[in-house]
Amino acid sequence: MNRRSFLKKLIGSTFILLGVSGGTYYYARNIEPSLLTTKEEVITSSKIPTSFDGFKIVQFSDTHLGFHYNLDQFKELVNKINHLSPDLVVFTGDLVDDPNNYEWNSRIIELLQSLNATKGKYWIYGNHDHGGYGTEIVYDVMNQAQFKLLQNNHDVIQINADRIILAGIDDVILGKPNLSEAIKNTNPDLFTILLAHEPDFADTTLQFPVDVQLSGHSHGGQVRLPFIGHLYTPIYAEKYVEGKYTFSKSNLELFVSRGIGTTRLPYRFLCKPEITLFTLKRS
Repeated sequence: MNRRSFLKKLIGSTFILLGVSGGTYYYARNIEPSLLTTKEEVITSSKIPTSFDGFKIVQFSDTHLGFHYNLDQFKELVNKINHLSPDLVVFTGDLVDDPNNYEWNSRIIELLQSLNATKGKYWIYGNHDHGGYGTEIVYDVMNQAQFKLLQNNHDVIQINADRIILAGIDDVILGKPNLSEAIKNTNPDLFTILLAHEPDFADTTLQFPVDVQLSGHSHGGQVRLPFIGHLYTPIYAEKYVEGKYTFSKSNLELFVSRGIGTTRLPYRFLCKPEITLFTLKRS
């Protein structure tokens, strides 16, 4: 463990000990996890066709249903997304926390089905979707809810004669991601968006003709401290944790969502849950 990691863990542990019996603990446990925010981002590119100028995409990620996040809260999320009137909805993985032990019912399908997007709803696998024997269960639920799976493949989104590419890869940790296969036979001149659950996959994406990568997985760290930042993020979310990243040797833009739910520990501090509204702008 290097000095920075040691100090972060030491300060983080002290913070938890001091707050465990006070208002900080109560806020992190009971208040902030329910403070769902809408983050707005504008994506500008000369590759965005005229017909897609003003096109709206809503990303939601990492709901982790079953781990201190229930279907009543999920209904509020659905209503918030529909209120934004998106053209496209994308889900970037981890629907439930433990698929094998989750009490599945028709209500989750009905809620997912009620999400409205004029140009479709798409999703990719996260590590929790594959974990706990969830691969087929989650696929069946999302399929019934009229979400289209992108698993090392792509779809063409078209308005009039204009087109963009939406691609997705399998989960990096428990799946078999293959970006070459995902964008096979696509035109590199078309504006291309990639869905990849783990944000650190961006270091691979840099080698391909992809303009935007949308990811989750990190939860933004869940607990962030002033001057210290996040205390912990999972593997493949250690380099890119939350927000927007650009790269000097590539036109790629990476956006990492803090996600909706929590996992491991049911706390959020200075790291509110979020959905993201992206608006495409032709430059």
